[in-house]
Amino acid sequence: MGLRLLRKILVPFAAIVVAASMATLLMGRSHVASPTSTPSPSQFSLTAAGSASRKAQLQTGYQLFQVHCSFCHGTRADGSTGIAPNLQGLGPGVVQLWLRTGWMPLKTPGAQPDNKPPAFNDTQIREIALWVASLKKGGVPFPPKLHLNKANVAQGFSLFTLNCAPCHTITGAGDALADGYHAPPLKAVTRHEVYEAVRSGPQNMPQFGPKNITPAQLRDIIKYVVKYIKHPVSPGGISLGGVGPVAEGFVGLFIGVGGCLLAAYWVGDRTERGSEEDQGSGEGPAGEREASHA
Repeated sequence: MGLRLLRKILVPFAAIVVAASMATLLMGRSHVASPTSTPSPSQFSLTAAGSASRKAQLQTGYQLFQVHCSFCHGTRADGSTGIAPNLQGLGPGVVQLWLRTGWMPLKTPGAQPDNKPPAFNDTQIREIALWVASLKKGGVPFPPKLHLNKANVAQGFSLFTLNCAPCHTITGAGDALADGYHAPPLKAVTRHEVYEAVRSGPQNMPQFGPKNITPAQLRDIIKYVVKYIKHPVSPGGISLGGVGPVAEGFVGLFIGVGGCLLAAYWVGDRTERGSEEDQGSGEGPAGEREASHA
C-alpha cells in the first residue's frame, strides 16, 4: 500500500520536472534561433575571429569604439546617428589613417579634421581598425610592406607634380582650398599614411586606385615624399621655409631688388656728397683751372 502511494506521488512529480526541463531547453533554443534577435557588434565580430588573440583584439577595439566613436558613427559604425558617415566597408587602412593622423576623433563634429597628436597608441588604433573592418569586408586594407629600394625618385617627382602639387603645393607645405577647406602639409607623414591616403582619398582628396596610379608608381611617389618632401634639399642656400616658388619670388623681389636699390641709392648719395666737398675745397678739375689762372 505504501509503495503504491509512493509511486503515485513520485511519477507525476518526475513527469513535471522532465516537462519543465524540456520546455526550458526548447525556449532557449527558440530564443537563440529567433530571426528577430539582433547580435551586438561585439558578438558579430567575435564569431568571425579565428584565434583567441584576434578575439581579444576585436573585443578591445569594440570597447574603444563604443567609448570614443559611437556617439557620432553609431554603435555599429554605420552612421546611424546622422552626425558622421558610415565606416562599414571602408577597410582598416582608412580607419588607421584617420586615427594615426589625429583627424579623428573630431574636436567639433562637422568641422574639417586637422593634424594633431593621435588620441590612441598604435596598438589601440589597429584594434579599432580591425573591429570596424570585421563588420563588413572590402575597402582599403592595411598597407603592405613597402620596399622602396627600387623606386624611382625622378618618376615620383613627376607624378607628385601632376597629381599632388596642385593642392599640397610643390614643396608639400599644404594650401587653402575652396569653402574653407585646406590640403594638409606633408612634412610629417609616413610612407604608410601616403599609401592609405592615395588609395582611400580622404576629405577632398580624390581616390586613386591601381588603374589610376599603379603600385610601382605609388612606390615612386612615396619615396619622393619621404625623401625630399620630409627632408628638402636647398641648393640655393636659404630655403625660406619651403613656402613655394610664388611666395619665394616675392621674397626675392622685395628683399633682393629692394636691397639693390638701397645699395644704389647709398653709392649715389656718397658720390654726390664727394663731388660737393671737392667743389667746396677747390679741388678737382675746376679748382685746378682756377689755380692755374691765378
